[in-house]
Amino acid sequence: MQYFTIILGILVLLLVIYFASQVFLKPIKLLWKLLLNSVLGLILLVAVNFIGGYFSFALPINVVTVLISGFLGIPGILMLICFQILIK
Repeated sequence: MQYFTIILGILVLLLVIYFASQVFLKPIKLLWKLLLNSVLGLILLVAVNFIGGYFSFALPINVVTVLISGFLGIPGILMLICFQILIK
């Protein structure tokens, strides 16, 4: 009976460690994904500005446009281009 209690205690401890690690690691993974997507969005914005320079077109590069392009990717860039065209 004593071994059963020890084994049960170890299993409960492993479950607590597993759930605690999930609680702490998920936000870190989300932050890394957001950072990576934002960097890729910034690269896309710079590419659009470089190519748009030949056509007298530019998108402002600021926190909002980088986050929009980071969250939405290529559709976000297309949306920003459409908004910029509508504003002009």
